[in-house]
Parts: sequence; C-alpha cells; structure tokens
Amino acid sequence: MKLSDKFTLTRIVLSPVFLALYIIPVFYPALTSFSVFTGWFLIPFLGFMEFTDFLDGFSARKNNEVSDFGKIFDPFADVIVHITTLSCFTFTHYFNPICLILILYREFTMNFIRMVASKKGVAIAARKGGKLKTCLYVLTGFVMLLVECAVRIGHPFEGSVLNGFTTAITILSWLCVAAAYVSFIDYLANFKSILKS
Repeated sequence: MKLSDKFTLTRIVLSPVFLALYIIPVFYPALTSFSVFTGWFLIPFLGFMEFTDFLDGFSARKNNEVSDFGKIFDPFADVIVHITTLSCFTFTHYFNPICLILILYREFTMNFIRMVASKKGVAIAARKGGKLKTCLYVLTGFVMLLVECAVRIGHPFEGSVLNGFTTAITILSWLCVAAAYVSFIDYLANFKSILKS
C-alpha cells in the first residue's frame, strides 16, 4: 500500500473512533470528565481526519502515486467519514434525518456506479462538483460539532447566537443535499456512455 493510500486508510480507521468518542458521553452522561475531554478533543480530532484527505492527494501527486485504486479508495474513505459524522449529528438532533437519508441514497448509488465503471476498467475520480459537496459536508460537520463541543465543555451557545447557529445548520444541511445531487447528476452526465454500455 502506497503512502497516499495509508493516509486514506487512516480516515477509515479513525471513523469508528470518532463515533465512540462522540456517542459514549450521550449514553453515559455521568462520565462528566470524559464528556469535557471530548468537548476539547473532537474538533482537532476531526480536523486531523479531514487533513489526511489533503495529505493523501498531496502525497499521490508529489510521489507520482496516482492510481485507479486511489481514485476509488479516496472517495470511499470520504463517504465513511462523512456518513459517520453526519449520523452522529443526526443522533443528537443537529442534522435533519431526512437530509441524512437523501445523502445516503446518493452516496450508496454513487459507490455502486463506481463499481460498475470499474468492471469496465474505468476509475471514476472525484470531480469539482463532488469536491464542492465534500467541502460542504466538512463545513456543516464542523459547525454542528462546534455547537456540541460548547455544550460539553460547559459553555453552550444561547439566545440569538444559538438561533444563528441553528439557522446556519439548517441552511447548510439542505445545501449539502443540493450539492450532493447536483454533483451526482454531473457524474451521470459525464459517464453516461460507460453506464449505457
């Protein structure tokens, strides 16, 4: 496995760790110290996970490690990370469950299309629309995590500030869905000849 693929694998391995760190304080609120710890730790932890997305691409280009496997493995890792985080936020009522279901439809279908294309010897790499969609996922995730971490460290947002974050999260959530389907249509348009065959 190449260095760039190891960075990609890191995101997959860390996803269940994020899940555990996020969910355990929800099920066991009596673990006050652990909850405060996660309040300080989760944002840099998620930041590192997302930073490995930059590192795998940078390493692949710098070391000439761009491969068909990497083109499939990288978006797969992105899906694992973002479905994990968005599911966590849905569980704690920050992310709209309808938005999550619509995103799951899109992501699973896109992964299926990638598998179909790979059978034809074509690796579907991320396009600009897909990258924009990923950026929206990341931004939305950090906004929701900021609100949750503020609660865990004992300084929750209140009043107009909380209302502002709530409105921003709602708008960003639906923008994620819109970007997901716009990029999906773009993939279909650009690889329709492969799917037809």
